[in-house]
Amino acid sequence: MSTTCYGCGATLRIDGPVGRRTTCPECDADLHTCLNCRHHDPSAAHECREPHAETIVDKDASNACDLFQLGDGADDVGRAESDAL
Repeated sequence: MSTTCYGCGATLRIDGPVGRRTTCPECDADLHTCLNCRHHDPSAAHECREPHAETIVDKDASNACDLFQLGDGADDVGRAESDAL
């Protein structure tokens, strides 16, 4: 799977699951975070489209959410910044 890091925008090629300690090889940002999850949505309740997800306060820190699915983090951050304008 190819996706983008929320921290630096680097293209990531990930084979298999992303663990809590997995980091971006370019900027060392945690990858198992809300900002890199496909369910992250700044306009949704608790910023997550998964209604059964636990509330995570620190969206850019590694977390133990069982519903995490790697998404395009840079796209989510870019969308949030353009929505704020």
